[in-house]
Amino acid sequence: MINVTIWNENLHERSNEEVQKVYPEGIHGAIAEGIANDDFEVHTATLEQLEHGLTQDVLDRTDVLLWWGHRGHEMVADEIVDRVHQRVLDGMGLIVLHSGHFSKIFKKLMGTSCDLKWREADEKERIWVVDPAHPIAAGLGEYFELEREEMYGEHFDIPKPDELILVSWFEGGEVFRSGCTYHRGNGKIFYFRPGHETYPTFYNRNVLKVIANGIRWAAQDGAVKPVYGNHKPLEEIKVK
Repeated sequence: MINVTIWNENLHERSNEEVQKVYPEGIHGAIAEGIANDDFEVHTATLEQLEHGLTQDVLDRTDVLLWWGHRGHEMVADEIVDRVHQRVLDGMGLIVLHSGHFSKIFKKLMGTSCDLKWREADEKERIWVVDPAHPIAAGLGEYFELEREEMYGEHFDIPKPDELILVSWFEGGEVFRSGCTYHRGNGKIFYFRPGHETYPTFYNRNVLKVIANGIRWAAQDGAVKPVYGNHKPLEEIKVK
């Protein structure tokens, strides 16, 4: 059983009627319902909760954390960012969705601005699988399409990904590295691009498949956590 926490700032859903119609139970609720299966124990957390719903106890029990944010990036307390950062270094998986590219935690882990081009024009997005052997791409075809999405375009100011799995093409002509993985400390990170709040992206079966695959990939595989700091010798050191 993989323990999954879905974090969503939950601001648009409470203030924008258009978003409320698309995600009446919040983006976090739609994802939680969409990925529900016998392999995952899913919980949600939101910005307005105590400690943003990410107490140390919650994070200690979380194998993989999903992060969706947009308007509230600066509202996330630095103390919580540091707490999440340390858990990733200790081995917790992190999946950053769509506009979470500008979140404090993603920028802290990447060490770059994470800036990009964007446009809202109801464009078709075609997402190409460029690493079909990767477990995150399991069950996908050569590509899948979203009828309407927000455009993100290059250059995306991120470090070179450890693995590039998905690349998007948009109706207006731009392309974007939309599925990227990283390792930081003992943790695995997956950035997945789609998911603008006014589109029903998180009901799409392929999007949900990628997220579920990403959770399985990012979860710890039982590896023993390394020991750091001053260390006693394993064998007697003979004085010469």
